[in-house]
This record gives sequence, structure tokens and C-alpha cells, in this order.
Amino acid sequence: MILVQLTDLHIRPRGMAAVRVLESNMLTERALRAVRAMPVQPDAIVISGDLTENGLAAEYAELSAMLQRTIRVPVYMVPGNHDRRGNLRAGLSMFPGITAHEEFVQYTVEALPVRLVMLDTLVPGAGHGELCEARLAWLEATLAAKPDTPTIVVMHHPPFACGIRHMDRIMLRNVPAFTKVIARHRQVRRILCGHNHRPITTQVAHAIASIAPSVAAQVEFDLSDAPGQWNLEPAAFDVHLTIEGDDATVISHTVYVENYPGPFPFISDPDYPGQP
Repeated sequence: MILVQLTDLHIRPRGMAAVRVLESNMLTERALRAVRAMPVQPDAIVISGDLTENGLAAEYAELSAMLQRTIRVPVYMVPGNHDRRGNLRAGLSMFPGITAHEEFVQYTVEALPVRLVMLDTLVPGAGHGELCEARLAWLEATLAAKPDTPTIVVMHHPPFACGIRHMDRIMLRNVPAFTKVIARHRQVRRILCGHNHRPITTQVAHAIASIAPSVAAQVEFDLSDAPGQWNLEPAAFDVHLTIEGDDATVISHTVYVENYPGPFPFISDPDYPGQP
């Protein structure tokens, strides 16, 4: 299985920039083209939230058109705090799972060797995330239904603090309740998040939890309590895969969107001490 994770696209209406100067549409399309150019195509793509900058109908229309003209594999999405659930459900209803739940944008993907549980953490009108009792109950029941199937949970807001304080103030709020659910279900191998615009990894209960970098802009690495800022560090995405015959182990790679000089062949110097 090869699963590409894109996150924090921040799509705008055609011709408009995000946060005054960020050409997020161009950067997102460039990332999608990089995925399409992969020598071995992924089995699916997940987008872990902040699909748009403001949750406008025109932004979802732009994203839908962009995906349909560039991507030929299934795309699974969850909302982030920059999204509006109603507009997302209306504008992206042609994509799998978007309207599967009567209220939230959450669903399961059963077509891959590893089961995906796509989880909605959006709190309308707020930057932080939270799982209400209904969503926690749905997660519990969904995981309990297939206790022996290796599982990845995909969500926008990370269920852990990362030390970047302005982002930690808008992380998932009810982490203990979420962690208790995960701890009861040992089949959960990974928790994939967005939101923080940086590659970050830790552990939640027994599972590895990671945040993918944004395909648009990165959050400034600053562990002080300064106001949040962003920069144009290289755009990247994560690729999560299983090795043939071992669906229980998930391996992750961070892949840069930009092209760099190379590739150059590995040709060892005659004095290389590891030469057989």
C-alpha cells in the first residue's frame, strides 16, 4: 500500500492569494503534479484538513476542479478549522465519504490493506479542534467493529502539544478522552494530522502520531511565546506505505515538492572503505 498525505492546502478563489501574498493554489497544484509524476502511483491520497482558506463555495469549486484534472487515484478528505462543513459537503460531495455521515465529514475507507478512519475535529467558529460525545462514540464504535484490521486514523487537529505555543493553543482540546479510545484499540498503527504546517512526530497511547508539512507554507519554528508567523520553507508531503506481506507496519517518508539538482548515480570512490 502507498498512501500520500497532503495537508493544509488553503485554496482560494481563482486568482486570489491567501494571507495577503501566498499563492496557495499554485503551490497546491504543483504538489498534485508531483504526486502524479511519482514513478509508482499511490493507491490513494488523504488530505488532512484546511482544504481551503475560508471555506467559501468558490474555494471548494477550485479544489474540486484541480483534483479532477490532475489526480487519477481515490482522494479522501477531512475538514480543518479553515473549512466550513456545509460548504465542504456541498462542494466536494462527488468525492468518497464526504456525505457518508449525516452530520460530520467522517467515514471509513475499507478498500486498502490498512483501514482508514477519517475523523472530523472541526469546531465551527473556532481555531481549535474538539471531539464531541457523538464523534467520540462514533470513533469508539468504528474501531470496535474491526479490532483485527490494521488501522490509520486521519484527523486535522493533532492530539498532542508540540512546543510551538501559538499552535498548541489551537490543538485538539479533549486529548485525554481521545487517547483513552485509541488505547483501547491496539490495531491503530498511526494517527495522521495536519494543522501545524511542520513535520512533527510523537506517540499517542501505543500509536505513532505525526503531522505532515504543508504543501503551501510552513509555520515558523519558534519555541518561544512569540506571535505565530509563517515562511516559505520547502513544500512537502508525506508518503506512508506498507511493505508487501506486512500490512501491520507502516513506514513514512517526507517528500519535497520542489525539483532539485540530480539524480546523480552512486559511484564509489576507489578508496571507499566499505567496498566489498
